[in-house]
Amino acid sequence: MDLSLFDYDLPRELIAQFPSRRRDQSRLLVLDRSSGETRQGRFRDILDYIKPGDALVVNNTRVFKARLLGRRQSGGKVEIFLVRRVEPESERWLALVSPSRRLKEGEVIPFDRNLTVQLEKSLGSGQWEVLFSSARSRERVIARHGHVPLPHYIARSDERSDLNRYQTIFADRGKTGAVAAPTAGFHFTPSLRQALEEAGVTVVELTLHVGPGTFKPITVDNVEEHTVDPEWSELSAEAAATLNRVRAAGGKVFAVGTTSVRTLESAPISEGEIQPFSGMVDLYIKPGFTFQVVDHLITNFHLPKSSLLVLVSAFAGRERILQAYVEAVASEYRFYSYGDAMLIV
Repeated sequence: MDLSLFDYDLPRELIAQFPSRRRDQSRLLVLDRSSGETRQGRFRDILDYIKPGDALVVNNTRVFKARLLGRRQSGGKVEIFLVRRVEPESERWLALVSPSRRLKEGEVIPFDRNLTVQLEKSLGSGQWEVLFSSARSRERVIARHGHVPLPHYIARSDERSDLNRYQTIFADRGKTGAVAAPTAGFHFTPSLRQALEEAGVTVVELTLHVGPGTFKPITVDNVEEHTVDPEWSELSAEAAATLNRVRAAGGKVFAVGTTSVRTLESAPISEGEIQPFSGMVDLYIKPGFTFQVVDHLITNFHLPKSSLLVLVSAFAGRERILQAYVEAVASEYRFYSYGDAMLIV
């Protein structure tokens, strides 16, 4: 399919720069993917669509201050954008370093006295393996010099409050590792979660550490030829068992965000049952994909010509998604990470 088929016009003023003051009062566009009919309301209206016995699947990853801003010993500015550990329990990290020109393997970037990061190995295209001297050193560098990795379309510097605002209520400190938030979860509040659980909805947590590849543009003309960067994901045995019970009883699976979709649809299926797993996933969902687990999707509005727009088009149909986006633009919905939401039923 040609990439131009996944394009739409968006006025710049509709790109949200800050989250809604009351998260569950964000606007909600409901799309029926069978009929194409839409309905508008507020996010808390999802209580009318998620029924007793259904499962709400959320990503509990937590964003950390992955952008390290420092200076070389020569005085030049340098940014080290941490992506993930190269190996578990290792202090060797994959990072995007810029400007990458003239940097040398083995160069040490000083941050404070005794706090340094070594540029150990160049992988090309601005990717490096960097090394911290210890876990304590890494934690101190991030705490003192790290910045919240807000997306490029949020045209402002990060603020202290973003460390909390750019997290979902499901973010678990023990699951820290994302450099971008699973933004569909932004719209939930503790009171909304409580209302859902009191209504008989089961909240199921999984983990996918969102990487910078979530913003990777599609640069090929044929969307079939695009690839997505791998991200670490985990579906626990408890979560898999809960989902299997829900499905066996006739309940529906509501995935919160594209990260939950990719994790669920990456899970092995054996004799009709979802199996637990952990590891790197690079599932690229595009039109023609057969969904085996997800019944309904809660998501934000995505960038034109992006793999995330391709994913939701695979779920609901490209024409219906683009028609819904035209309606959202006309109704002046707020777009992207801090914007409004869509429920696809």
